[in-house]
Amino acid sequence: MSTPWADWDHVLKVDPDKSLVEGETFEDVCRTGTDAIEVGGTMDVTTEKMQRVIDACRKHDVPLYQEPSNPAVVVEDDALDGYLVPVVLNAGDPFWITGAHKEWVRIADLDWARTATEAYVVLNPEASVAEYTDADCDLDADDVAAYATVAERMLGQDIVYVEYSGTLGDPDVVAAARDALADATLFYGGGVRDYDAAYELGEVADVVVVGDLLHDEGVDAVEETVRGANDAHAGRSRTANRT
Repeated sequence: MSTPWADWDHVLKVDPDKSLVEGETFEDVCRTGTDAIEVGGTMDVTTEKMQRVIDACRKHDVPLYQEPSNPAVVVEDDALDGYLVPVVLNAGDPFWITGAHKEWVRIADLDWARTATEAYVVLNPEASVAEYTDADCDLDADDVAAYATVAERMLGQDIVYVEYSGTLGDPDVVAAARDALADATLFYGGGVRDYDAAYELGEVADVVVVGDLLHDEGVDAVEETVRGANDAHAGRSRTANRT
């Protein structure tokens, strides 16, 4: 079955608890060229904050997804193309592997047709998400590749997400995850702040996710990462066509 993210190069993650750069609007955000906008954050996220971003983006022609950090902040809104729900494979607290999800399905009538999961492997121990989930980040490339295999082959995950949130990751580790996958789409997030970083990680991941850059430096910087991810994908396509 075809999935929209199979054709993505770049995703912009908007943290509803953070402001845009002064003078910029969500109309500007939606014109960066990103393939999709994902609304989500780890700390201090509320339904009201989520809804504010969704309302600001709803009239623009960019696929819009919510990544809920917990069941309490889920927004039911037709403006959303869907929900991308994190499953943190290396979480020390099992609540973030299946516990939160159990509570969500218990209290909500889920729109399963628009709901997918992201199999996260969190690798920066200083990131909020690592602390929040008590993630074991002491992993090498073989560990990450094994997690990717478990995600796809055993758990049937369509998205595997290597997350270095807050720092630029090791391309060799990301490549190991990519090489372990047959059909799942590999997302990479963390520390991508310019064209070169987006290109480098775009060569080893299917989708480059950019987040803090939007709130720290603004839409022009984000557009550079869109170009980097797109160019990396074009380069991979040319190489594939020659082989």
